[in-house]
Amino acid sequence: MKNTKTLVRCALIAALYTAVSLALAPIAFGAVQVRVGEALTLLPVLAPDAIIGVTLGCFLTNLVGVFTGANVLGALDIFFGTAATLAAALCTRRLAHVRLKGLPVAAAVPPVLINAAVVGAELAWAFGPRTLGGFLLQAAGVAAGQVISCFAFGLPLVRVIEKTPALRAWFTGDENRRGTLG
Repeated sequence: MKNTKTLVRCALIAALYTAVSLALAPIAFGAVQVRVGEALTLLPVLAPDAIIGVTLGCFLTNLVGVFTGANVLGALDIFFGTAATLAAALCTRRLAHVRLKGLPVAAAVPPVLINAAVVGAELAWAFGPRTLGGFLLQAAGVAAGQVISCFAFGLPLVRVIEKTPALRAWFTGDENRRGTLG
C-alpha cells in the first residue's frame, strides 16, 4: 500500500507541475520566466519522494514545451533544465529542517540559485550575448522568476500543507491521523 501511495503522490506532483507550467506557458518559458510549477520544488521539504515528482514534472513540461514550440531552448532544456530541478529538489530536501519563523526559507534558495545558473547559462548560450555579462543578465532574469515561484508561491504552499492536517498526513504518509486523504 505504501508503494502505491508513493507512486500516486509522485504522479500527482508531476501532473500538477506540468499542468500549471503548460497552462501558464507564455510566462513559463523564455528569457524572463516565472514557472509557477517551480513552487512545487519546495515539496521535498515534506516528503522525499516529491523529488521524483517535481523532476518528472519538469522533464514532461520541458518535453511538451519543445514539441509544442513553447520551449525556445529546445532539447537542451529537457536535459539541463530537468537536471537543475533535480539538483534543486535534492538540496531543498537537505535543508528541510532549517527554519526561519517556522518556514523552510533556506530550502527555497537552491531552486533560485541552481536554476539561475543552469537556465541562465542555457539562455546566454542560446540567445547571447555569450559573455559573462550576458550570462549574469540571463541568470538574473531566471532568478527573479524563481524568487516569485519559490518564495511567493512555494513557501505559502508548504505552510498551508503543514497547517492542514489531512494534507500534512497525506504528504508525510501518517495513516493513523483522523481525516486523512489517504
